[in-house]
Amino acid sequence: MKIAIQGAGVVGPTLAFWLLRGGHEVTLIEQAPYFRAGGYVIDFWGLGYTIAERMGLIEAVRAHGYQVEEVRLVNERGARVGGFSADVFGRMTKGRFTSLPRGDLARIIFDAVQDKVETRFGDSVAAISDASDGVDVTLESGATRRFDLLVGADGLHSRVRSLLWGAQTAFERPMGFYVAAFRASGYPRRDENVYLSYAEPGRSIARFSMRNDETLFLFIFAAARLPGAEPHDDAGRKAALKAIFGASGWEAREILEALESADTELYFDRVSQIEVPHWSSGRTVLLGDAAACVSLLAGEGTGLGMTEAYVLAGELQRAAGDIPAALKAYEARLRPFLLKKQASARALASSFAPATGFGIWVRQAVTRLMVFPPVADFFMGRSLRDDFDLPDYEGR
Repeated sequence: MKIAIQGAGVVGPTLAFWLLRGGHEVTLIEQAPYFRAGGYVIDFWGLGYTIAERMGLIEAVRAHGYQVEEVRLVNERGARVGGFSADVFGRMTKGRFTSLPRGDLARIIFDAVQDKVETRFGDSVAAISDASDGVDVTLESGATRRFDLLVGADGLHSRVRSLLWGAQTAFERPMGFYVAAFRASGYPRRDENVYLSYAEPGRSIARFSMRNDETLFLFIFAAARLPGAEPHDDAGRKAALKAIFGASGWEAREILEALESADTELYFDRVSQIEVPHWSSGRTVLLGDAAACVSLLAGEGTGLGMTEAYVLAGELQRAAGDIPAALKAYEARLRPFLLKKQASARALASSFAPATGFGIWVRQAVTRLMVFPPVADFFMGRSLRDDFDLPDYEGR
């Protein structure tokens, strides 16, 4: 079949990889004018890790990854007040855990398919029309193409979803937080393989030292702290972060100064989940965050998106050309599992930026107890455990 995929991040190229294994012809469509690398650091384990193994890419993933040794919570003076050894992740995942920039993972997967697919950068789906023998796709560039299937793998703010399902507000569940991230070179304070986090009521700042003298910074804050409307340009976003964190303790002032001089992209978005009543419409199907975003705070969204891509490609192969049957099986297999993941993420969300000083104290106390395996299992087991049997489509 001829299959178009809107979105060339992690999930779209993962789907392309498995579709190529099935003999399909793939076109990747990406709104950005070039491949976007970099980005915030993600934790990578579970189902996504297994799929990367099946793709033969896990060694490259681990080579780009960081083996975090400690999660350290600090006070305004930088003294340790909580946290835990990252050994807990290794124990719970049997060593199948690493952390790496999302853009590095995307590049590894894209490199595996780019010579075998057509890729249209700087373009986007503008109109969709089902026909008896395909789906007609009109692009922003003016080109019109017919495909057997169109896949919307274009994230939380999916253009494909908006065209066929309607406005995002109908399916979005805001979780009450915003997140911002950027990378800067030459930041003078470094703690190798340690994730440091400082919290005040309703807001937190974290940093992680990376290779090539770079540092990743992450801001999380309650939506109620946003001064005015949500900003949509870098100047407005930087101004919002200064207003929210300008009087904060620890290294807030130095980090905001690094933000002002950073020449890398500032990631800034609200933290939300997506729930749509059905993942497909005719010959168009949603994938990854476009279909069932669990939110950045779930910690596993990228791996879950790769899982969806693997299952969709497998069900298309298993259905032997029966597209409606494949799309129905894909959703039936994954929806209950992802609804549970979304519920788990909602239960943990408040721990990332507790609303009160007491909540911060509780978080610090709990993390100090993570040295005891039963405590770690109770508080982290649900988020690190994947209750899903990954099918072996190639062994069918």
